[in-house]
Amino acid sequence: MHKMVQQVTAKIQQRSQATRANYLQRMQDQQAQGPVRQSLSCGNLAHGFAACGSDDKQTLKLMNQANIAIVSAYNDMLSAHQPYATYPEQLKAAIREMGSVAQFAGGVPAMCDGVTQGQAGMELSLFSRDVIAMSTAVALSHNMFDGAICLGICDKIVPGMMMGALSFGYLPFIFVPAGPMPSGIPNKEKAAVRQRFAEGKATRDELLRAESDSYHAPGTCTFYGTANSNQMLMEVMGLHLPGASFVNPGTPLREKLTEAAARQIVKMTAPGGRYLPLYEIVTEKTIVNALVALLATGGSTNHTMHWVAIAAAAGIQINWDDFTELSSVVPSVTRIYPNGEADINHFQAAGGTGFLIRDLLQQGLLHEDVKTVMGEGLSAYSQEPFIVESKLVWKDGVTKSRDENVLRSAANPFSAEGGLKVVSGNLGRGVIKVSAVKPAHQIIEAPAVVLSDQDELEARFEAGDLNRDCVVVVRFQGPKANGMPELHKLTPFLGVLQDRGFHVALVTDGRMSGASGKVPAAIHVYPEAMSGGPLARLRDGDIIRLDATTGQLDVQEDAAAFAARPLAPFSGQKHHTGMGRELFSAMRHTVSEAESGAVTLMAKTD
Repeated sequence: MHKMVQQVTAKIQQRSQATRANYLQRMQDQQAQGPVRQSLSCGNLAHGFAACGSDDKQTLKLMNQANIAIVSAYNDMLSAHQPYATYPEQLKAAIREMGSVAQFAGGVPAMCDGVTQGQAGMELSLFSRDVIAMSTAVALSHNMFDGAICLGICDKIVPGMMMGALSFGYLPFIFVPAGPMPSGIPNKEKAAVRQRFAEGKATRDELLRAESDSYHAPGTCTFYGTANSNQMLMEVMGLHLPGASFVNPGTPLREKLTEAAARQIVKMTAPGGRYLPLYEIVTEKTIVNALVALLATGGSTNHTMHWVAIAAAAGIQINWDDFTELSSVVPSVTRIYPNGEADINHFQAAGGTGFLIRDLLQQGLLHEDVKTVMGEGLSAYSQEPFIVESKLVWKDGVTKSRDENVLRSAANPFSAEGGLKVVSGNLGRGVIKVSAVKPAHQIIEAPAVVLSDQDELEARFEAGDLNRDCVVVVRFQGPKANGMPELHKLTPFLGVLQDRGFHVALVTDGRMSGASGKVPAAIHVYPEAMSGGPLARLRDGDIIRLDATTGQLDVQEDAAAFAARPLAPFSGQKHHTGMGRELFSAMRHTVSEAESGAVTLMAKTD
């Protein structure tokens, strides 16, 4: 193992000693040695299987077979989740062949950040993760189940399901993806049309045509945003079947993998004979494996919050320093949009997760001695699934990348360091994704343009006020202020300014997510302005220095004079009502800061 990976893992284990022990004790106290439904009264059980067919009902009465919960984020508006419409019956059929039963236990909400981007609904997005966690718990609360299958893919959905699942960590779980849509127009072409539209050089019809040609079919969006980062991390944690993440929907291989997942979860239950609960899979080592994979692939900045929250739900305490220390030794080995021109299908064709995991294991950057849904050891995940004579088999994956413009070995990386860094200084503490930012743009010192609403940027841009070097500060975008929406609406305008030759950057207490691109963006900055953080004291013209190479985020003002400035008033009350936002007021008041996961739940086990 690489020395730094060992050190970070040891620090996390030491830091988490008390909370992890508490969590494990809770799980072991709830652990059952046989079907959990045997503890139900006759009335409870009768309600639980009243709607079952006679064969399933008889199986559940006998207490010698497993009952598997299906928890799904299906809806047919989200392209990524639309394929899940047919999964429950397919899963039930495969589980019946094993002599067991599956019941659809419940659904969880699943909103699309692509649809809500720049809209009021986006201000519910981050909080939806905690609602999903609670919904998962409600689905599993009937104590009828010996294991569970989670159907979820996109941004807040997988983290929320994981947080909910970890409260039932004494049960076995498997996550089943649906795969990405086939490739559409090149991402670079789509981005170019967006920038032309921002400049008034493309019509709305042209823009809609480009967007529709990019997002065009069932499946996950093909760029490497939060949704596909979710799948990458879940596979590296051993919670998918090997090679399952990026197989397209509606293909024979996708169907075989789904059926195999159903059979595998039955085997993992106590009645199935290979009892393997979730709490034995999700450990400090698997969390570190997830962080390494995130950094090596330039994944979503959202996971600087989501994986903190997931870890906390398992009694494991991680922070941004862990990300930074790992990033110093984990090389960047992929170029997937927005970190390159390829999409996730090109990554899969170049060797995919099998090549990536084998290579990171060989370089000592991943812990091999972990448990997965396949059993002992991560090495099984260096294999790829194939159909041979109508049967699903796994074979060794490629040992050399098929396209080194997309995927490389850690011995010959695109960059010696990972794509994520922490920035801090007298403006607070945040993160920056640098994997898509050219070295020439990673250091900027320029006057601030201070905005308190993302909608103000377009007016300033169209007025020509931004045709200069500047650091755009968009404050009052944190979780307490308005739910911390993603701010991709800003990206085309800032990209145009950079292309015009100006040195520009973004500083915000809001989010940019997995689509953070070529413009340097210090995001998740806290203390947020709503909490009286330093961003609330900034004024237009203040000189800000953002240095991604050293992690500096400072305003070049006298410290005493700056501290004496009054805080800017919050004027965003309009963001607290309409589109259901009034229902989330309690979450805005109780949410933790970004580095603690931006959680509203009692996710920690202390």
